[in-house]
Amino acid sequence: MQKIITTIMFMLLMGNINAQSRFSKNELSINGFRNPSIGAEFRHDQISVHAGYYPTAFKAGENTNFVKIGFTTWFLPVGNKENPSSFYAGSSYLRGLSRDYKGKNALGTEIGFRWMVYRGLNLRIGAITVTAKGQSFKINPAPGVSYSFFFK
Repeated sequence: MQKIITTIMFMLLMGNINAQSRFSKNELSINGFRNPSIGAEFRHDQISVHAGYYPTAFKAGENTNFVKIGFTTWFLPVGNKENPSSFYAGSSYLRGLSRDYKGKNALGTEIGFRWMVYRGLNLRIGAITVTAKGQSFKINPAPGVSYSFFFK
C-alpha cells in the first residue's frame, strides 16, 4: 500500500512540476563552452536535443575530447523573467576523440541549473557522469556558457 501511495504522490508532484511551466515554445541555443557541448541545442517545450564537441578534464591538465549528441529535459522554472532560469537533467551519447576514450562509445548523464543572466545569455552549472566499457566511472563538473534565441 505504501508503494502505491508513494507512486501516486510522485505522479501528482510531476504533474505540478510540468503545470508550472513558463518556458517559451521554442529555443535555439548557441553553446560556446562545454555544457552541454560546444555546438547547438534546440528546445521545444521542455525537451531539447543538442550536438557538438565536448572537451573535459578527467585529470588535471589533460583534456579528453568527445563528440556529444543527446537530449535534456527542463523543469522547475524559477524567477520572474520572461525566459526563466531552470533546472535540467539529460543523457548523451559520447564518441571519444582522444586519450583513453579514442574511438570508444560512452554514456553521459547530467543534472544542473541554468541561470538566465541577461536576455539570451545564460550560464550553467552542473555535474556529468561518464561511463564507457573498459573505463572507470567518472563524475565531473559541467559548467557552460550559451546564448539563446526564443521564438514561437
